[in-house]
Amino acid sequence: MGYVKKNIKVDERSVQLLFGQFDKNIRKIEKTFNISYIYRNDELSIEGEESNVDKALTVINDLLVISKKGNDLTEQNVDYAISIATSGEGGRVSDLETDDELICHTLAGRPIRPKTFGQKKYVEAIDNNMIVFGSGPAGTGKTYLAMAKAITAFKKGEVERIILTRPAIEAGEKLGFLPGDLQSKIDPYLRPLYDALYEIMGAESFQKNMEKGLIEVAPLAYMRGRTLDNAFIVLDEAQNTTESQMKMFLTRIGFGSKAIITGDQSQKDLADGTKSGLDIALKVVRGIEGIAICNLTSKDVVRHPLVQRIVEAYEKYDASKPANRYGATKSSDKKRKY
Repeated sequence: MGYVKKNIKVDERSVQLLFGQFDKNIRKIEKTFNISYIYRNDELSIEGEESNVDKALTVINDLLVISKKGNDLTEQNVDYAISIATSGEGGRVSDLETDDELICHTLAGRPIRPKTFGQKKYVEAIDNNMIVFGSGPAGTGKTYLAMAKAITAFKKGEVERIILTRPAIEAGEKLGFLPGDLQSKIDPYLRPLYDALYEIMGAESFQKNMEKGLIEVAPLAYMRGRTLDNAFIVLDEAQNTTESQMKMFLTRIGFGSKAIITGDQSQKDLADGTKSGLDIALKVVRGIEGIAICNLTSKDVVRHPLVQRIVEAYEKYDASKPANRYGATKSSDKKRKY
């Protein structure tokens, strides 16, 4: 393929949104695909190797569709559109920016919808299955989307209550004695769930429903001995459950309920030698009708782009570790005693 020049018509308002502040969007496209561009008289010219020009135009046209719908172009939109074009997987980011994909709005009016095709499959799995496992690295929206679906189902009367839980395990730190009553002691472990509830539902609405017992935020240990009917249940940080805890949780689910189990298998805080209940459950329940397993990847990270690069860097680092004959990496081997 040779060197080509292709033109598209873009009005001044659209080109301002496309280019972004200080032209950061178009410069990122220029650098990624090794093309050059000129904008003059409502016409955008792209020059470079034909395959690169075609990919750049695919990204540009996709982003223009988003901007013409009245939506802001975010850095995540641009990065994901480039990722799709580069990988050749197909699909358009603009297909995700539709009313059909809308889950709900935050209290501030911000729309919540899947931002990647991995997230879209995850949301569709929640709609179509009683139990869904969402596994993936930090920042992929596993918990947030599950919370949005839970609140939406609750507001529509599809479930009678919301139950949010996670194992109360310290993230590699010994926090020692915590002052206050029992609720004060467990609240720090559950803070991420509160934050999502406040943003989507609002603190006042959350408090009223919590006082009525319609919303419950509690440690996983509190689930033992209960049968959870007509509820939307979210188990967060499931990688920190033990085998017995996970079995206990999965057998609590009753009629009319839906359960979402989320976790990051690369960030376990369990004691050395303890097997993760999430790892075991993903093997045990695979293939059972009514249970879906969604594996999100670094491509689905929707936090700051730097987070995606950090996740990818750690994935490469972990993959580079030599494994011993038991399948564990050397860094996880216990120190030998001589």
